[in-house]
Amino acid sequence: MAPEEKYEDLVDEFTGQPGITPPGATGGFGRGALRVGGRIFVMFVRGQLVLKLPEARVDELVDGGHGVRFDANKGTPMKEWLALSADSPQPWPALAKEALEFVGGA
Repeated sequence: MAPEEKYEDLVDEFTGQPGITPPGATGGFGRGALRVGGRIFVMFVRGQLVLKLPEARVDELVDGGHGVRFDANKGTPMKEWLALSADSPQPWPALAKEALEFVGGA
């Protein structure tokens, strides 16, 4: 399955849950992102799933070769944002749930 299709499935899975704003409901930066309480927890950027997770969890996933810290084209990778590698076996729904719990509880 293409990454774009995987993201569409993820959006379908989370849309309709309490507090979730689907892609396209807002304009500007992150208009294609899933949000909880107005805050982005998952987005699809440059063909990659990007998730907001605790810094220690991002460290763990980066160290395990599952992705890199997300850089929003500003030259500085972000500590709490992971750009998941396309070849990572990590399940997208489980990671998105982690991100939702992190952002929703923050």
